[in-house]
Amino acid sequence: MDRRTFLGTLIGSLLAAPLVAEAQPARRVWQVGLLNYGSPDAARLAWWRAFQDELRELGYAEGQNVVLSRLQGLATELVAAKVDILVTAGHPAALAAKQATSSIPIVTANGPDPVELGLAETLARPGGNVTGMTSISSELSAKRLGLLKELIPHVSRMAALSDRAARGSALNVRDTEVAARSLGIALQSVAVRPDPKEYDAAFVAMKRGGAGAVIVVQSSAFFAGYPRISDLALTHRLPSVGGSKEFPEAGGLISYGADYPDLFRRAAVFVDKILKGAKPGDLPIEQPTKFELAINLKTAKALGLTIPPSLLQRADQVIE
Repeated sequence: MDRRTFLGTLIGSLLAAPLVAEAQPARRVWQVGLLNYGSPDAARLAWWRAFQDELRELGYAEGQNVVLSRLQGLATELVAAKVDILVTAGHPAALAAKQATSSIPIVTANGPDPVELGLAETLARPGGNVTGMTSISSELSAKRLGLLKELIPHVSRMAALSDRAARGSALNVRDTEVAARSLGIALQSVAVRPDPKEYDAAFVAMKRGGAGAVIVVQSSAFFAGYPRISDLALTHRLPSVGGSKEFPEAGGLISYGADYPDLFRRAAVFVDKILKGAKPGDLPIEQPTKFELAINLKTAKALGLTIPPSLLQRADQVIE
């Protein structure tokens, strides 16, 4: 992955609230760097707003004890700016941050298993300088495949569309293949770069391979391409499932995954704990506790599918 694809955002002049009595000496000015993978899209901007909202709930009020400013750059530039904490979105950003520093605390707001990525020793005792949240996308693969199987019971072959440039996607594909075997589904793996031309070729390959549905493996790089991916899935008559509600919002059929704004709010709690003296290696990495099921009824109708009432009742969001 080209390091220049990383967008670093520096939140400057983040003031910690006083930890003891009002007679405490002058407050320290904390610098917190936010490192995002790729260009920011509407979904990730919303997630970062959730992070900032939670900071306010924790007492970091903009204009009172917090001043926010931004600087674009790389992980190495944020480290050179001597930030006190790095907060990352997506595993490529977390890996870049870890490569850039072994001493500055790093809080991950989302991403696959940090232990498998080599970012932490265990979830319970991370060790080192990385802690935070994991979205455990790969562990939800069986659930997503099961949803497609519920909608099209006789399907025997599916395709998995993944980001060939992202290491986390490879982990997700591996676990998706395991889940497919357990459900008796033959899985065709189609890895692409996040490029519209490659999307077109990928869906042609899926149809030639006999796929009856497609699972879009979670990757931050796919977010901007969701409208195109959704259109292609509909054009090729392939029911589709993604890992976050942004996928059916863009026209995909269905999604199941972590509540990402909630993950980012929890990341703000980690920042607060570290600013108050906790060591990242001692803070257990948390898995999601809130999940979202979203269904696009318009897409289902276009595909000639009837969504079972039991599934609609379980949905957190129904798009009509």
